[in-house]
Amino acid sequence: MERYAGALEEVADGARQQERHYQLLSALQSLVKELPSSFQQRLSYTTLSDLALALLDGTVFEIVQGLLEIQHLTEKSLYNQRLRLQNEHRVLRQALRQKHQEAQQACRPHNLPVVQAAQQRELESCPHLSPSTPRPRGRPWNTGSVRSSGRWIRRSSWSWTGRWLTSRAHWRRRGWLAST
Repeated sequence: MERYAGALEEVADGARQQERHYQLLSALQSLVKELPSSFQQRLSYTTLSDLALALLDGTVFEIVQGLLEIQHLTEKSLYNQRLRLQNEHRVLRQALRQKHQEAQQACRPHNLPVVQAAQQRELESCPHLSPSTPRPRGRPWNTGSVRSSGRWIRRSSWSWTGRWLTSRAHWRRRGWLAST
């Protein structure tokens, strides 16, 4: 009896997989209809069917998820490097400011314009230490991160429609990805 129940479950799973395949295939076909005719000719039914099967088994989503994780780690590393460089820059600026104040206080009043001119030349020779140098802006937010209230917020995935999604969970809810 258990053998028959197992066989019925396999048939039902196969039917569900077939239905998902048809849903994905029809969604891909509707997307292809929006493309220029030169591209439509290159995408045969077989190619779209193979693509639907690849989407159905989840491999594509696992690859995309892996790439997203690599991207987020890279962004985090670059962000930490940027913070470290900003701190070093701030310390160097403070040290230079302190050095200039000490030099101005130690010099005689009649030498003050000469010292200030020398300090100005020093600042101009190192523009990255000048306090008037504009601070670098954040990176563009098409990298998977957005800036909100001065903090970087990570998003998980970008869809074809231009909306932020939550990768595999979104596709499962839509019924386009077999649960694993």
